Amino acid sequence: MIEGRSVLAVVTARGGSKGLPGKNLRTLAGRPLIAWTIAAAQAAGAVDRLIVSSDDAEIIKATQALGCDVPFRRSPELSGDAAGSLDVVLDALDRVPGFEVVVLLQPTSPLRTAADIDGALGRMATTGAPACVSVTEAPMHPWLAYGQDARGRLDPFCAPPGGASLRRQDLPPAWMLNGAVYAAEVDWLRRERSFLKPGETAIWQMPSERSIDIDTLEDFEAAERLMLG
Repeated sequence: MIEGRSVLAVVTARGGSKGLPGKNLRTLAGRPLIAWTIAAAQAAGAVDRLIVSSDDAEIIKATQALGCDVPFRRSPELSGDAAGSLDVVLDALDRVPGFEVVVLLQPTSPLRTAADIDGALGRMATTGAPACVSVTEAPMHPWLAYGQDARGRLDPFCAPPGGASLRRQDLPPAWMLNGAVYAAEVDWLRRERSFLKPGETAIWQMPSERSIDIDTLEDFEAAERLMLG
């Protein structure tokens, strides 16, 4: 709980994956990939109930063996490539009602810790924000990124204010989502239909070495190198 409000954590794990087939059960540092997320959520003190939403019988069996609750099997309509995580979370809230705060945890962030989950929820409480997402420092500052115009000439994606210094040490902090933790008040999430709203969503900062979001074999191997030291 946070400030007396009940918290549901939802781990989303469908069977299909084009980038890395079978990744959710692929062995990472001696355990299935999804096991790292389940262990972190089980250790998080603010989480009242943890469930997995999956359409895959093998994933369901494996996560139940890890002591995780799987109260329903996700419908095929919410299991294809076009299905968004928000719709999966809202479906879980409809099927498992009664919670005031929800946390989305994707198995592809195995280096996220229980402290990150509790930290994001705590940030909501201390700031009064209706939502919080985890971020890491952007590898390139947006003021230094360029596209091109219709003539093929440089065109800044995000022009700095006039007179602003572009020296690295003078640049203001810039963050990017790392996909590890998405938390929100349930009523607010149903209304906004997004975890992200500028001016309202708070951030929980995570270091780059714990911010790998696994989509490819290269990502998987990079995470394993970090975990095995």
